[in-house]
Amino acid sequence: MPPLSILDLAPIPQGSTPGDALRNTLDLAQHADRWGFTRYWVAEHHNMTGIASAATSVVVGYIAGGTHRIRVGAGGIMLPNHSPMVIAEQFGTLAELYPGRIDLGLGRAPGTDQRTLRALRRDPAASDHFPQDVLELQTLLGPLDAGRVIQAVPGTGTNVPLWILGSSLFGAQLAAMLGLPYAFASHFAPDALMQALEVYRARFEPSAQLAKPHAMVGVNVIAAETDGEARRLFTSAQQAFTNIFRGTRGQLPPPIDDIETYWSGHEKVQASGMLACSVVGSPETVRQGLDAIAARTGADELMVAAAIYDHRARLRSYEILADIMAGPQTVGAPGREPAHA
Repeated sequence: MPPLSILDLAPIPQGSTPGDALRNTLDLAQHADRWGFTRYWVAEHHNMTGIASAATSVVVGYIAGGTHRIRVGAGGIMLPNHSPMVIAEQFGTLAELYPGRIDLGLGRAPGTDQRTLRALRRDPAASDHFPQDVLELQTLLGPLDAGRVIQAVPGTGTNVPLWILGSSLFGAQLAAMLGLPYAFASHFAPDALMQALEVYRARFEPSAQLAKPHAMVGVNVIAAETDGEARRLFTSAQQAFTNIFRGTRGQLPPPIDDIETYWSGHEKVQASGMLACSVVGSPETVRQGLDAIAARTGADELMVAAAIYDHRARLRSYEILADIMAGPQTVGAPGREPAHA
């Protein structure tokens, strides 16, 4: 199985506050740090009452300051919302504070709706300049060229590793052309996954950052002691994705006993399509499901998302994944730190 990393949207469960969500994020990151996960990423979203990671660079610093080993980063920063100079300074500062541990994943979408985009004071056409902005950011984080007047301080010379994020062929082509690692958002937009991976690998050009392609695949994983318990936990995500189509986004709802009573047939097709790259079940079910995804995609790394209402259940889900990473001999082994510690 490839290495496992975590994508945490800092979900705000119903009845909780953004502060609660961010403290839960740090707690999960600290467990993940000890359990052997490779990376811990948070993502930029705006005007979404169920997600607490809007100030992404601030959250990255909060997590990095509370952990020791795990790489921490953005999955990602929506670069059209920002000046490359500002992002270079923010992530250059993080790299100086936490050397060798900061990642910077870059997305082309705004991470919000058009009205909120105007509130961000960004031109809706800014995404058209995404490739140029990536190159500008790469230059600002790289070594100081002779004669360059503008520097990111901190930032210049930190060489923060860049990733291209995407759910279409555009990101795959750009990542390949620039010789950057590529993360596909199959945890919510799986349709073009295999085609994008094929394009990325076929067109990859080695760079100073990366000698060969490195593809990370997003997957939702809900693990519990039994398949039935995991399926019940998964109903929170299923309700949340159904609510997207109803135009009623909100905080993460608690699980329900029967999802069929919540969605219509058409909503089920839509939400299930977005959640098609999901593995839900007991430890053995999850192990087999992840092995199948790894074999099908040839992923160099899997990025796991888990929208679970109860924080203790979310910790337990990732603890099960940590046991799977370590091998079957560790499942239930004495001496492992429990999820509720």
